[in-house]
Amino acid sequence: MAGVWERVRRAGRGTARASRTAAGATARAGKSVARTGRRVGQATRRLTYAQGAGRTGLGRLIELTAAHSAGDAFITVSLAGALFFGLPVGQARGQVALYLLITMVPFTVVAPFVGPVLDRFRSGRRYVMAGTLFARGLLCWGMASSVVYGDTLSLFPAALAVLVLSKAYNVSRAAIMPSVLPADITLVTANARVALFALVAAGGAAATAAGLTAWIGAEWVLRGAMALFLVCGVVAVRLPRHVDSPEQDEDTPAPHWRTWFNVGPVVGEAMRANAAIRVQAGFLVFFLLFLVQDKHLPGLAPEITIGLLAAAAGGGGLMGAAVASWAKSRSPQLIVLATLALTTITTIVAAFYFTLWTAVAVALVGAFAQGLGKLALDAIVQREIGEEVLSSTFGVVEALLQIAWVFGGLIGLMLSLFVHGPAGFTVMAVVLGLSLGWVIASRRRRLRAKPVRLPAPTDTKPLTNPF
Repeated sequence: MAGVWERVRRAGRGTARASRTAAGATARAGKSVARTGRRVGQATRRLTYAQGAGRTGLGRLIELTAAHSAGDAFITVSLAGALFFGLPVGQARGQVALYLLITMVPFTVVAPFVGPVLDRFRSGRRYVMAGTLFARGLLCWGMASSVVYGDTLSLFPAALAVLVLSKAYNVSRAAIMPSVLPADITLVTANARVALFALVAAGGAAATAAGLTAWIGAEWVLRGAMALFLVCGVVAVRLPRHVDSPEQDEDTPAPHWRTWFNVGPVVGEAMRANAAIRVQAGFLVFFLLFLVQDKHLPGLAPEITIGLLAAAAGGGGLMGAAVASWAKSRSPQLIVLATLALTTITTIVAAFYFTLWTAVAVALVGAFAQGLGKLALDAIVQREIGEEVLSSTFGVVEALLQIAWVFGGLIGLMLSLFVHGPAGFTVMAVVLGLSLGWVIASRRRRLRAKPVRLPAPTDTKPLTNPF
């Protein structure tokens, strides 16, 4: 009996030693993960706060926008399965068309009003941004309940409200960029830095959300997005005070909502070029997705093909942000024109030589042009438009680009019913070619009409840059 008790004690001591060893290994692993997280955070902070961005508040704005994009990715991934991939192809077309129409209609109504409202509250832009974030957090909680009970009647309006609030945040963020711009950074570079971190955060959040949706369900991903948005709202309130414009002088008339029509020829050209690129972007998303679903894009398994197209689009967006941060001294007007020309040429080539890999190339180039062209457009608006109607102009820009994307998506949806790849790409190549010709003709007329200032005999300043 004594020998039995001795063996039991030895086994107990061995178990205790093993438990202590396992606990120690777990603690060391936790410390290692924490150290790695701190190092990544420190490295990220050095990048976001570089070149004076930490002093002016640009660094905080970059981090806030990255978290905002991660929350949007959580919402998109959690709702994507119910909207598209879980339905038969015919039913999915109807759901997607309904979603596109619901998405487009409110922007035609909201566009003339959101921007002017934001312009009237220029002295409280931090609180406007925080309000959009808090409201999205509450809507995420409501959408989680709708997903649990299958209540699509309330899910669609909530998703629409989240989209509108996301655009309102983007308008406010773009309007305050000049106030947080360091002296050593151009507007294109600052916009590119914000976009680059936002894309990286959205990509990481999308992958995380996909795994969490499969593991614990879409409703819990939406609840996680709620918590993230609420934290972001607190961070927005804590942005530097100088991001708010001074109170408007009582003698200065309030900006009228019709002032957004008078954007000027430079901004108008950039908006038209970006709208054409967005039409192609919406077309590609739905035309290629339904080509894959209908098995008209052979070569790989449908799941692999969709993943490849998504990777090309994500990589193109990152490339656009990276190139924009490099193009420090380039004219944003020329950048916009070059992106439209590149998109047109690539689409024409794909129409003649349509394969899986040319479709991937068009997705890559289209995302690259969309990202780079939008960053250049933001810089043009921030430079050309006065502070009193800056939010109004950005509101119209966001609405126009959203409507262009929806219009392109509807074109792709309808063409996928009747034609295959080459014919669909031919239609889009014609649309892009006409748009490019229109933009070039407008630019030539503007440059001919713009007088070049000749220097006086004692004037040592260079000629006015015609670009």
